[in-house]
Amino acid sequence: MLLSQISRPIAYLLALLFSPSLFAQDEAPEMEISEIAANVYLHKSFQDVEPWGIVSSNGLVVIEDGGAFIVDTPWSESDTEKLVTWIREQGFYPLGSVSTHSHSDRTAGVSWMNRHSIPTHALDQTNEILNQEGEETTRYSFEGPRESLAQGLIEAFYPGRGHTKDNIVIWLPEQKILYGGCFVRSLSSQDLGYTGEAYVHEWAASVDRVILEFPELEIVVPGHGMIGDLSLLQQTKTLAVFASTEL
Repeated sequence: MLLSQISRPIAYLLALLFSPSLFAQDEAPEMEISEIAANVYLHKSFQDVEPWGIVSSNGLVVIEDGGAFIVDTPWSESDTEKLVTWIREQGFYPLGSVSTHSHSDRTAGVSWMNRHSIPTHALDQTNEILNQEGEETTRYSFEGPRESLAQGLIEAFYPGRGHTKDNIVIWLPEQKILYGGCFVRSLSSQDLGYTGEAYVHEWAASVDRVILEFPELEIVVPGHGMIGDLSLLQQTKTLAVFASTEL
């Protein structure tokens, strides 16, 4: 049976089985928060995906003038609450969040954020998908292809279809960091991961648009796995080209 013929939840879990972000542990570790650049923190949350184990997921917290903006919520409401608590304990206030596509490793905390009156944002296509699936949508949406958020603190860019039809990347102009979400694969990835909702034949061209749009990038953060540089985009393109020839 082809992965595309399997139901979305099961297909997604099967793909995660082959992710480089799996851990041989029985219990999910506590969420991790680490500084990766001036005023930029990586939050890494974990989910126990039965029967395959623990899977990690990346997101960012970007700080400016006492405010903190979250790029992709942690993978659960409880970790989202912990992250916001951590932000406040550092003396910052939560400015809002943006989700880079509709999957739960990007949007699990949206409902909690909405209930606590913290502005949430996503591409209009992402909210359409969430609405169709009966999930809570973000309070604000934008069309793309480029949108400035938090008064220019970050920029959202829609490069075209790839991992999903609604995937966006996030640009931090001050730090020259590109956050790719699940649109960008880590260097250790051997394939594109979950492609049940992917547009494999378009993915490489979408990567090229990102490279052209942000030639000055220095750091690239994938949705899963280790951070790196331009080589992550090149790796993703290579995997996409190879996968398209196999279809």
